[in-house]
Amino acid sequence: MPSKPALLRSLLGREEVRSISRRYFISNGFDGTLTCIGIIVGAILSGVPDGVTVIKIGLGAAVGLGTSAVWSVWEIERAETRAEILRIEEAMLTNLDDTRVQHEQRGARVIHATASGLGPLIGVLIPLTPFLFESTAFSMAKAGVVGVGLGISILAVFGAYMSSISGQKWYVSALRMALAGLVVTIINIFLPG
Repeated sequence: MPSKPALLRSLLGREEVRSISRRYFISNGFDGTLTCIGIIVGAILSGVPDGVTVIKIGLGAAVGLGTSAVWSVWEIERAETRAEILRIEEAMLTNLDDTRVQHEQRGARVIHATASGLGPLIGVLIPLTPFLFESTAFSMAKAGVVGVGLGISILAVFGAYMSSISGQKWYVSALRMALAGLVVTIINIFLPG
């Protein structure tokens, strides 16, 4: 049985593991970024008085989204990989407990859950950074504008990255992803109340 670092390196070298992890990372990063944009716009429009409060609200969202991302992917992948192992065991008429197959499945699950959890953390924490400098470098409104801009930029980077995999024009994919951030911003601005 290879060591854990060797196993993880081996798994990260497999396209199917990287592909699934990318999907979870981008999907949950997208959710986290859009959530953070909504929090920022809502906080500014609601008259939240300081950046610390916005950061606290955002951190609460980051904890919730990050936990959801890790936990759900862990359980989804656990069920899927267990079903795959049962099919293999049935076909081979053997038990695969504590075998390389089982260790690889568990290692892939760790990679997927980690990538899934990192996505929303990045998507929430980066747009919140201007609020660390509220009252020294930014007013609340300026921190909000910069935070939304950072969020839209993250979405554009996600789009550009995905285009590098799919062979699409990077700027088209970047604009399509960034558009979601603009839509969320506009909808939040025009929400009643």
